[in-house]
Amino acid sequence: MRIFVGIPLAAEVLGEISAEVARLRSREDGLRWTLPESWHITLQFLGTVRPEQYECLVERLGKVRCAPIPLQLEGMGFFDRAGIVYAGVGLTPGLIALQRSITAATAQCGFLPEMRPYHPHITLARTKGRRRPTGKFQARMQPQPRFSRFVAEEFLLYESHLSPDGSTYEVREHFPLEGPSGSSPLAPGGDSQLPAEI
Repeated sequence: MRIFVGIPLAAEVLGEISAEVARLRSREDGLRWTLPESWHITLQFLGTVRPEQYECLVERLGKVRCAPIPLQLEGMGFFDRAGIVYAGVGLTPGLIALQRSITAATAQCGFLPEMRPYHPHITLARTKGRRRPTGKFQARMQPQPRFSRFVAEEFLLYESHLSPDGSTYEVREHFPLEGPSGSSPLAPGGDSQLPAEI
């Protein structure tokens, strides 16, 4: 199975993104749009996972402790090299600390952290082949939308199912974010707080 860890979006934010996608979408845009049920904030992509690794992940991720995290989506943009239309996510000390705690937990199950800087975002569309959105499409992104702030109260373990029409995601496990207000995550099995900032 192909597994990743992510944060689900609040219903209000899902509605706001859906309205923005409906405004931007057209048959001539050369994009394959993702479905609202697939929208999430990735914390770590793990790839193919063996059954024994999966059991380890559930155990280790269940030991992550963190208070609920306020999150704010930022403007929309386009990753030219990857061919992805996205909504950005504000990078806060709480989100950074949770992401580090997740990678510390999964490392104990044999998974290596991503070496590139963490850049949280929500994938909204992908280009078809080598086509890229036109300048007219990118101009339609202006003015930038304003999304509601929300509080992440859990993170999830997802399974990704591949198909010719794109990936679909199944929630496999729920992990609540609960702890004293303002607390930072602890590395599973450790006693010291992770750094709050890069």
